[in-house]
Amino acid sequence: MAESHAHTLDEVRAAKSRALAVFEPLAAVVGVGITRIGDGYGLKVNLREPPPSDTRLPTEVDGVPVRLEVVGQPRKQ
Repeated sequence: MAESHAHTLDEVRAAKSRALAVFEPLAAVVGVGITRIGDGYGLKVNLREPPPSDTRLPTEVDGVPVRLEVVGQPRKQ
């Protein structure tokens, strides 16, 4: 297993658009953001609904850790 390190904002920003391309075919993505993970940063992928039970979603993109959250359908305020 690769040694983990705290990812910088620049590293996470670089992986952000790739994460959208990776997750969109697999789940109902509402958005991709940046979140604190440990001493560094990671990607937060917001989903409209839980993915099908037989769908395996990646836990990292380009080495950057991913957190998933089911947020539902966004609504205008």
